[in-house]
Amino acid sequence: MGIEVTGILSLLILIGDVYAIVKTLGSGAGTLRKVLWIVVILFLPLLGLVLWFLFGPKNKATARL
Repeated sequence: MGIEVTGILSLLILIGDVYAIVKTLGSGAGTLRKVLWIVVILFLPLLGLVLWFLFGPKNKATARL
């Protein structure tokens, strides 16, 4: 019953990417900015997720924290 570490990491990245895409779609950013972020997340899954976390659109409630 050996679960490979790469499989678990890939699953975590997939979950993070889906979360980032859902949060991007729900943000108040403009349509072009949303599309660009989703393209970056889809084509560069790990790097896109990190970039989204650092520089992605923030909700107004989150930006105050």
